[in-house]
Amino acid sequence: MANPPRRPVNPMDAAEALFKPAKKKVEQAVERPALPNSKELVSLKIDSDVLAFFQEDGPGWQDRINDILRAAMKSRL
Repeated sequence: MANPPRRPVNPMDAAEALFKPAKKKVEQAVERPALPNSKELVSLKIDSDVLAFFQEDGPGWQDRINDILRAAMKSRL
């Protein structure tokens, strides 16, 4: 059985020999407790007329929606 040549004959084999296969680093996701009073980015579908109502008064419409939802949440208690 003949020994393989010291250098690969095919340039692609030579290039591939220079790179080691990537090792995937698998880490467990660290679940962190939510910070108090922190905001979370969500996607929410609401009717266009409801959105227009809150946007009528200009900037801060997201906070106004949040305030209304918080009031509704507290009224159920």
